[in-house]
Amino acid sequence: MTPRLRADARRNVEGIRQAALDVFRTGGLTTPLDEVARAAGVSKGTIYHRFGSRKGLIDAVVEELVLVRIEEIIEAVEALDGPLARFEQYLLRTWLLQYDEPAANDVLMRVLPESEPLTTLFDRACGFGSRLLRDAQAAGAVRDDITPDDLTYLILERGVIARACDQQTRDDYRRRLDFVLRGLRTARPANPTNGRAGCCRR
Repeated sequence: MTPRLRADARRNVEGIRQAALDVFRTGGLTTPLDEVARAAGVSKGTIYHRFGSRKGLIDAVVEELVLVRIEEIIEAVEALDGPLARFEQYLLRTWLLQYDEPAANDVLMRVLPESEPLTTLFDRACGFGSRLLRDAQAAGAVRDDITPDDLTYLILERGVIARACDQQTRDDYRRRLDFVLRGLRTARPANPTNGRAGCCRR
């Protein structure tokens, strides 16, 4: 009977994990465990029995849920030419990820700071962004007064907006991101054409 019980337990754990991936991907990491239990066809007590706590369940799935998305952004951005393009595309893709995937947004907002896997993912994303910021500033493309902490808060603030303004379309959300990105660039020198500062060529 023992091997059968162990096999049943493994299937039970895997069923809960798959249900958690589906539920958290749609609703975020703060989704009630009742919804995970319902999707898995088990009681909430079974989840606690198998994973110890809500945090234990999140720790078990968060890397599979979010790590691939963050690594995809890093890989795509690393392949771009130019420090400004890499910096802006990192922010743009991260902000869009926050809009598209509530679980990724929760990681970037550190909804569970006591979760080691979640904190590792957060630090990975922020560390990469800080390097891109330094490179863009060294190239004179991004304002010198922006700090890595500012970058972190820009991501946190965007997460709040993605949550609170859920009625805006993705296109409108994307369009407004350009306003923020332009504000991070260094001021362009005035165009001296015809002696008029700021003259635009057409």
